[in-house]
Parts: sequence; structure tokens; C-alpha cells
Amino acid sequence: MTAIETDAAQPWPHPPVKVGLVGAGPWARAVHARVLAAGPETRLTSVWARRAEAARETAEPHGAAAVTRFEELLDGCEAVAFAVPPAVQADLAPLAAKAGKALLLEKPLGVDLASARRLVDAVDEAGVVSQLVLTNRYHPVTREFLSRARELEITGARSCLLHGAFLGGEFATTWRLEHGALLDLGPHLLDLLDAAVGPIVRVRGTGDPRRWIELTCEHADGVVSQASLSGSVHVEQGSTRIELFGPQAPLVYDATELDHEETWSVLRREFATAVRTGVSGELDVHRGLHLQTLMAQASES
Repeated sequence: MTAIETDAAQPWPHPPVKVGLVGAGPWARAVHARVLAAGPETRLTSVWARRAEAARETAEPHGAAAVTRFEELLDGCEAVAFAVPPAVQADLAPLAAKAGKALLLEKPLGVDLASARRLVDAVDEAGVVSQLVLTNRYHPVTREFLSRARELEITGARSCLLHGAFLGGEFATTWRLEHGALLDLGPHLLDLLDAAVGPIVRVRGTGDPRRWIELTCEHADGVVSQASLSGSVHVEQGSTRIELFGPQAPLVYDATELDHEETWSVLRREFATAVRTGVSGELDVHRGLHLQTLMAQASES
């Protein structure tokens, strides 16, 4: 798939994409419902969740319907956005793809490589558009960093993604506490390293994903990078940092102070553009499968 160039500041020339939302947890309320309802590229039509009351609380502020059956949600939309645990996404997203719906997917695709492959197979068989919510990749600062990184001679890299969400609060959810930082945070950092340094071909991991895990990444051009992941450390703000080293001065990416509000209009415009053109961008299910493969290598090492 090729990258889709869009300008979120330009008028949207098409009818809004009708999107149904699966999930009504904190991330669904704070991001998916609000962003998809804001338009003009998309319109939130309905919300389905296993808890009907939560679905109503998520849908009503945006004038969307709270439906009681997943099938009802599929009947009223062109695309489906998922904000649910990876095991639930891996079960339901193939059904949405079979129904011909474009997919806006969370990471990871599933809890394991087998479920991720089944989802990718369903998307390929149905021929539908897919896109991943890899938050930082839609921010202008990240895109500038990646553009500069591609011009460098890189000898090595080190990186970290650290926060304390697993210590308590609404994001200390069952699946995150069970699987830890590798599945929750790994896709973000591995994706950025892969894009900045070059394709990762092998990952080795050591440590406990529920506390701290260290990854050694081997890239196709022979460069080695390190990645530290934890959701169980007390830090003032979540920290995402990448340092690229070579014969030139280091290039540093620090996402700590980024305003993520700048990402959502870009993400929404690119997803709607993909739906209207029928062409997925580079951050599609195949990108998700690549990341899931790397995480599987790390967990098995």
C-alpha cells in the first residue's frame, strides 16, 4: 500500500464517511467518539458496546445512536472503528470486514500472532480499507523527524516509551495488566524505530513486560537499536524518546510535550480519504501484522 498525502486544512469535498464505533471505554470516549463526530470527513452514526449504558453515555453527547447488537451497528455505517481489547477486536473486526466495512483499528491487532493473521486474511479477502491508530505517526513533529531520519547515516539508536498507567487509573485495564508493555506500548515504539532507522528484521527481548522489558532490534541494513518499555514506573509525564546516532550530530525525537490534539484531524482526514478512494495508506493491517510479528519474536526470545 502507498502513503496517502492529505491536507486536513483543505475543505472536504466528499460526503462524510458514516462510522460506527465498537467500544465505550475511556479511550473510546476521550478519542474515538469525539474525533469521529467532529467531522467534516466523518460522522459518528452509532456506538455498540457490551455494556448498553456505557454505549449510551458514549453516543449521546455526539448525537449518535446506541445500538444493542453488533449487527445493527454494521447495518448503519460504511466503516467501523474499534476501541476494545485486542482479543475482542480480533474476533469482531473480521466480521466487519466480511460485511464490507472499512476498518479503523487499534494496536495491537490481536493478543497473538495467529489472531492477527486471521484478521489480516479477512481484510485481504474482503478487499476493504484498513488503518491503524498509531497516534504519534499522525503528528506533524513526528513526520518531520522521520523525514530527517531518512536522510541520515545511522550507526545505532536507542529509545524508550515509559509511563505509569499500569500503576492505577482507568487505563490499568485487565488486558494491559496481563500482557504488559510489549503489547500495549511495543507497537508504537517498534513502528517508529522501523520507520526511522529502517525495516526491523529481528527482535530479542529480555525482562518482564508487566514491569520493564528491553528490546534489541536488528535492522535490515545491519544497524542495531535498543528499546526500553514500561507502563509500571512513576514518571511525571509519559516519555517517548528516540536518539539516532551516526557520523553526524545525534537526531533526537522527544514526544513528551507533543499536543496530541494536532494528530486527530490528520488521522481522521487520512482515514476518510482512504475510504473514499478505496486505497489504504501505509499504516494498514499489514503494518500491524509486521509489528505483531516483531512482538512475537520478542516474547519468544
